[in-house]
Amino acid sequence: MSEATGALLPERDAGTSTVAVLGSGSWGTALAIHLARTGHDVRLWGRDPGVVLEIERTRRNSRYLPELVIPDLVSPTCDLRGALEGAAQVVFALPSHVLRTITREAVRWLDSTAVVISAAKGLEAGSLARMSQVLREETADTRPVVVLSGPSFAIEVGRGLPTAVLAASADAGAAEAVQHEFRGPAFRLYASDDVIGVEIGGALKNVIAIAAGVVEGTGLGHNAMAALITRGLVEISRLATAEGGRRETLAGLSGLGDLVLTCTGDLSRNRRVGVELGRGGAVQEVLAGLHMVAEGVRTTGAALALGERHGIELPITAQMAAVLEGRRTPREALEVLMLRPQRQEGDSHVRDSRE
Repeated sequence: MSEATGALLPERDAGTSTVAVLGSGSWGTALAIHLARTGHDVRLWGRDPGVVLEIERTRRNSRYLPELVIPDLVSPTCDLRGALEGAAQVVFALPSHVLRTITREAVRWLDSTAVVISAAKGLEAGSLARMSQVLREETADTRPVVVLSGPSFAIEVGRGLPTAVLAASADAGAAEAVQHEFRGPAFRLYASDDVIGVEIGGALKNVIAIAAGVVEGTGLGHNAMAALITRGLVEISRLATAEGGRRETLAGLSGLGDLVLTCTGDLSRNRRVGVELGRGGAVQEVLAGLHMVAEGVRTTGAALALGERHGIELPITAQMAAVLEGRRTPREALEVLMLRPQRQEGDSHVRDSRE
C-alpha cells in the first residue's frame, strides 16, 4: 500500500515509461501522484520556482494539495527541456490562457514519438479554440493528441479514490496507449473518438457550475438546482453538436458526469465562485480570494462568442456573462432565465429573435 494515499499499488510491466506532467497546480500534481503510484517515473514541471522547490524539499505542494505526500518517483523541475526529453507521454495540465505559449516553447524538446495529452479544460479567448486544437496547431499536428476529461476532483485522484474518465482521440492507438499507461486500481479510463463532444462538455460544465453556485448562494432550493443542471446539459449539447460533436457523448462521463460533479460538489472552484456571487460578493473580490484558476470565468465569454458564431442560444452562459461583467446581479440573472418565453422542451436551438 502507498503510505501517502493508502491505495493499492497495481502490478506494472518492467520498464514503465517516463511521463512529463506540465503544470504543478492541483490537477497536474494529482496526476503526477497517480502516475507515480502506478509505477511511472514522473517529471513534474512547474512555472513557479517556489512551488517546485517546496515539492523537492518537503514532498508536499502546500499551495494546491497540502494534505498529500508526493511520491519519490515524482521529480519536480523548472527545467522544461529536462522535463520533456525522452518522455513517452507529455501531459499538459495548464490553465487555458497559458497553454499556447508554453506549448510553443515546449515543442522543440518533445520526443518525436511522444503522445501529447491534454488535461486542460476551456476555450482559448480570441481564437475560441479547444485545448486539443491549440496543441495540434502548436505541434504542427505531428504527434497524436489525447484529451483526458471526465468527473475528477484533483484531491480525490491524488488520494486514490475511485475515478472514471475518458481518453478521447482521433488516433485510436494513442487513446489505447493512454488507457494502458494511466490505468490503476481506482482510475478507470474509457476511450472515445468524439474529441469535440468531450472537450465542449469539459469546458462548458464550468460555466454551468458557476450558475449552480449562484442558485446555491441565493438559496433558491433543490428544484431550481435540478432545473439548472438539466437545462445546462441542453445548452452544452447545443454547442457541442453545432461544433460537430455527438449528442450521446454529452450523456456520458464528460457531459452529464462532469456536469453533475462540478455543479454539486463542494470541491468545485467554479461552483464556489457562484456561491460567493450569490451571497453578494463582488466579482473581483471573489476571484482574488480563490487563489486558483476557475476556468469557467474565462470560458464564459469564449463560449458565448462560439454560440454567436453558430447562431445558437446559450441563455445560461449569457446570464453568467452578465453577472461576471457586472451588468446584472445574480438574482436578476436567474429571474431573466425564469421569465424567458416558454416553449416545447425539444425546441430548436436556433437563436430566438425575440431576445
